[in-house]
Amino acid sequence: MVEISKKYKIGNRRFGLINWVGAWTLYQKEVLRFLIVWIQTIISPLITSLLFLFVLSLAIGEERGEVLGVPFISFLAPGLIAMQVIQQSFSHSSSSFMIGKIQGNIVDLLYAPLSATEVTLAVILASVTRSFMIAIISFVTFFFIIDIQIQSFVLFFAFTFLSSFCLGAVGIIAGLWAEKFDHMATVTNFIIVPLSFLSGTFYSISKLPEVLQVISKINPFFYMIDGFRYSFLGKSDGPIFFGLIYLFVLSLLIWFVTYLLYKKGYKIKS
Repeated sequence: MVEISKKYKIGNRRFGLINWVGAWTLYQKEVLRFLIVWIQTIISPLITSLLFLFVLSLAIGEERGEVLGVPFISFLAPGLIAMQVIQQSFSHSSSSFMIGKIQGNIVDLLYAPLSATEVTLAVILASVTRSFMIAIISFVTFFFIIDIQIQSFVLFFAFTFLSSFCLGAVGIIAGLWAEKFDHMATVTNFIIVPLSFLSGTFYSISKLPEVLQVISKINPFFYMIDGFRYSFLGKSDGPIFFGLIYLFVLSLLIWFVTYLLYKKGYKIKS
């Protein structure tokens, strides 16, 4: 008993400051969780984007002309991809915590030797991975359908990462708060979807009245979609550098709130 008590001390982390193995394992688990149902998590968003693209292009036709100096369909495609990046990143992290709470296996995560930083970052980065897969697969598919190409890979990866990281963190907050699927549907249907639709996905905000332009530029979703579109077209509605800084700071703030809530055990600890 003396030897055992000396060898194992409760509360001491025996793997250093960061549990790299544990965090990597959780990340792998989260990635495998959406890869197992890849038709639902990867292909379904692609089909949704294609439906929007075909329906709008057929309904509007050539009469719509150009937007930001490019054909409407070329303007529309990057916005549709960005919209799916945003929505699916939120969907992954929120469903991860929501399902864990409903099934009762959230305790496995709480009892694991993982800090709040390791848990939140692992889940968020899995959401980012899912978003990147959707973005890349969507781009490859769209490339064979319309005239679309990436002008700046640096901005493509930067805006995809910041957008999905931000929404992945928001998804964890929603997952911690929600107690049933109705609550999650409320957040999705009344916050995430409207903000992503009303952020320049289907139109240029330059066509809006001045007041609505100002309101749109407060919406972080606008900078996500506008920056993502700029990486394809080289043209934007807003300042790209400001959008990068804005999203970077916002991502840090939202992650910090996520970290505090999980560390406190908000709605997951009695």
